[in-house]
Amino acid sequence: MADITAAAVKALRELSGAGMMDCKTALVEADGDTQAAMDLLRTKGLAAAAKKAGRTASEGLIGLKTEGTSGAMVEVNSETDFVALNDVFQSFVGNVTAITLDVEGDFETLKSKPFPGGERTVEEEATQMVATIGENISLRRAAGLSVSKGLVADYVHNQVAPGLGKIGVLVALESDAPADKLAQIGRQLAMHICSTDPQSIDIGSVDAAALEHERKILTDQARDSGRPDDIIAKMVEGRLRKYYEKTVLLEQTFVLDTDMKVGQAIEAAGKEAGADIKVAGFIRFNLGEGLERKEDDFAEEVARMAN
Repeated sequence: MADITAAAVKALRELSGAGMMDCKTALVEADGDTQAAMDLLRTKGLAAAAKKAGRTASEGLIGLKTEGTSGAMVEVNSETDFVALNDVFQSFVGNVTAITLDVEGDFETLKSKPFPGGERTVEEEATQMVATIGENISLRRAAGLSVSKGLVADYVHNQVAPGLGKIGVLVALESDAPADKLAQIGRQLAMHICSTDPQSIDIGSVDAAALEHERKILTDQARDSGRPDDIIAKMVEGRLRKYYEKTVLLEQTFVLDTDMKVGQAIEAAGKEAGADIKVAGFIRFNLGEGLERKEDDFAEEVARMAN
């Protein structure tokens, strides 16, 4: 029996796109012959992953999970929205989400963790899913939140299964308030964040570069009015307040009660719960944001089928 080296396994993996354990098994069966091992992988449908991995994947699912003071979220992409309804894909994302919580949202650690029920890592199992599902499957990103006291609340928009959907939000609340009270305001805040997509918690945490960029634009706009510098300065500050009301969580109008700002809603919830409530952090994942989406040409597809 040939000695199967790590270098040989790695070379076959790069050639085929299949998982490390699949490559090693194929090399063992082929007695170390790389081409024969490649043929075995192709026969099993595993080598197809290499070509499919180059295709655009901007659909899929957001998975999130919370346990008391901790929460984590992951995005797993596929090529088509149809795959999100596939039980096998949903099960895969559910397992990955649970592991994401275990590693506190650390993406690099997540990819190298063992996947349940086999010898593959999470990343290798994703490659295996390419052959199983027939589409490119991509682990895109992960994140986590935790607090020393309080809880992490969540919300899933367009949910297709528990903890799986198209938009996911985590909100970390620091407080000594009862868990049920925190869960109530936490879910409301998560729904609000899902709807409004704020960029920072409070004015003090606004990104300095983004703020300076906005200030410059507003100043240039104000100068076009031809008014004196002192009036321009007041105009800019007034318009910045409007900017904060759009992008800063605590300054936004609360979507569930438009008579108050989010900060006021949190303060009221704290008084009712008997303890101050502080938003320690939030994360919002919108499926496929920032990715190039494939635009299907239906007429072209029909023509290809006809030919």
